[in-house]
Amino acid sequence: MQAAIDCGKKCTSVESAYNVGAVIADANGTILSTGYSRQLPGNTHAEQCALLNLPDNQNLADVALYTTMEPCSKRLSGNVPCVALILQSGIKRVFVGIREPPNFVNCMGVEELQAEGVEVTYVSELEDECRKLNRHLTG
Repeated sequence: MQAAIDCGKKCTSVESAYNVGAVIADANGTILSTGYSRQLPGNTHAEQCALLNLPDNQNLADVALYTTMEPCSKRLSGNVPCVALILQSGIKRVFVGIREPPNFVNCMGVEELQAEGVEVTYVSELEDECRKLNRHLTG
């Protein structure tokens, strides 16, 4: 999760979006891909970027996604929500730093992932570090 926090620190802060970092790692903890909010053109989210940055033909059967904030279940931009992208990828384990605050949408990402059999684990010991990524929205 620390690597995801480090990715989140790369975000350019904007008043209309969260700063989030994400990492995809294999069962041995080897990082396969990273991403952060707005890394790629098109109002991209961290989880979306991490999935897009994966090497081609990467087997995702035994990988985990680490994200500093709950994956989105709804996007105001009209882009595909990160929950849908995660479910399409086949990833079955997601580690989350914090829940998405209700500043923009009512996120149900954790519930939607769990309903589809994805194991979701909170990394509560790094919650404060994950919250700090979004000081620009909380003052």
